[in-house]
Amino acid sequence: MHYPDDVSGLTRVPSVDDIVDPRGDLEWGTIAGLLDDAAARFSGREAVVDHHGPGGTVTRLTFDELVEEVAAATRAVLANGIERGDRVAIWAPNCAEWVVAALGAVGAGAVLVPLNTRFKGAEAAYILRTSGARILFTVQGFLGTDYPAMLADVVAGGEPLPDLERVVVLRSDGAGTAGTSAGDQVVAWATFVAEGEAVPEDVAAGRTASITSGDMADLVFTSGTTGHPKGAMTTHAQTLRTFAIWAEVVGLREGDRYLVVNPFFHTFGYKAGVLACLMTGATMVAEPVFDVDVLVRRIAEERITVLPGPPTVFQSILDRPDRDRLDLSTLRLVVTGAAVVPVELVVALRDELGIETVLTAYGLTEATGTVTMCRRGDPVDVVATTSGRAIPGVEVRVVGADGDTLPAGEPGEVVVRGFNVMCGYWNDAEATDEAVDGEGWLHTGDVGVMDEAGNVAITDRLKDMYVTGGFNAYPVEIETVLRAHPDVVQVAVVGVPDARLGEVGCAFVVLRDPARAAAVVDELPAWARERLANYKVPRSVEVVDELPVNAGGKVLKRELRARWSAAGTTAG
Repeated sequence: MHYPDDVSGLTRVPSVDDIVDPRGDLEWGTIAGLLDDAAARFSGREAVVDHHGPGGTVTRLTFDELVEEVAAATRAVLANGIERGDRVAIWAPNCAEWVVAALGAVGAGAVLVPLNTRFKGAEAAYILRTSGARILFTVQGFLGTDYPAMLADVVAGGEPLPDLERVVVLRSDGAGTAGTSAGDQVVAWATFVAEGEAVPEDVAAGRTASITSGDMADLVFTSGTTGHPKGAMTTHAQTLRTFAIWAEVVGLREGDRYLVVNPFFHTFGYKAGVLACLMTGATMVAEPVFDVDVLVRRIAEERITVLPGPPTVFQSILDRPDRDRLDLSTLRLVVTGAAVVPVELVVALRDELGIETVLTAYGLTEATGTVTMCRRGDPVDVVATTSGRAIPGVEVRVVGADGDTLPAGEPGEVVVRGFNVMCGYWNDAEATDEAVDGEGWLHTGDVGVMDEAGNVAITDRLKDMYVTGGFNAYPVEIETVLRAHPDVVQVAVVGVPDARLGEVGCAFVVLRDPARAAAVVDELPAWARERLANYKVPRSVEVVDELPVNAGGKVLKRELRARWSAAGTTAG
């Protein structure tokens, strides 16, 4: 296997011989091989649709055209001196250029580093610096944000990015400063692609052919209880096997039209979206933000058949007063999860919207995004109250504090072992050893219950992480920011129920001056919004005299959640 020298000792994946497409008739080898195979099998079919091009234009690419554009992007990446194993980051919303740039970088042997579009400059800079990314693909103007300018402000403030050589602007609202000359540090996408013309096609093809299944394909950062993001390393082989299985289990097929609302920067948006579509010949329709009005219109006009997303997406559709007048007749497959799924939601999707297949699943970045899945034909109560059974080739157990497997029905930590477990955390052997034990079991930090059939229900989080609108929020990271507020002495953040987003943050704070309580309750969310991605900002603030702690001084967050519930507080 091929890794940079500093991570070669963290490999925990099976041999390439074990990486087999579930159908047994396809050997992609690498993500680039998958793309070439898709073009050969689905020639002439529509691969990518993007309604948000410059000036409102609609981009439509066939599989053949996608291969051509990706090849040009790969040549441009090579022209910029990228070697196998170098990191290339992307900080942009779902769009056609994201697909082309990401696949182009991976086709050059680079390791893709996706960044959350909701990150502020300092959050993005931390990941760019830690990963050593040499190129960043980004945009100017998405939701009014100039990402290159935001990053430049961080650097000007004394936080250098010594490894970052180029910032490539995939799209701009016209107000940005992307250069149009070769060599500009911040350069427009068209200029960057044109630089690739200096690289012969056979040279680029040779680089792509040199990539192996065991090469690292991406480095996806996920925060832990320390609040510091950690990069989970995943190979081509792990990704291809996991999402070939995913596509097979959910029943994704050629001719499907797949509305990808899940962000591409998320494992699910990229791998269960972009890559799964390449595997099956489905058309990916990229949508950059969740807007229920746009969503229902897109379903009708693009004849969408597949729509994965968190429960909030589907509840918003069901709650529309004009639902009876909407044309949602083409929808046949819904995959959800990432939060509690009410039984009523699953029933309504099947009975009221007539959706043929509704499935739930569970996964985490450290396990290549997928651990358990329900299967087609599972009863409604299984789909709604569990996240299904382990995917083929993966073992899942629920264990007690002593590490022993617990009987069915008893809650404990969910642990996972198999080909999908990450190779390790980037440059963090200590954190890797904490997460993956000597027998190869990944300790997820999630509390779950397994039934007699092997179905797992996630009931809590050992690490206090909560899921808000499909995004993971980590309290320690949020608390670190809130604690810097001049009025705050102590703070604890917990996830509390919310009808729309599943869960939102509630911050319990101890103040220096209790007389400032009303002012801080009003000020703190806005103060946090300037420093954190919006989904991390607590939706409510409760001022308390002291935080409940145990004998060891650890805050009892379970007690805070109970206090919130007993008070009948309404999130938001």
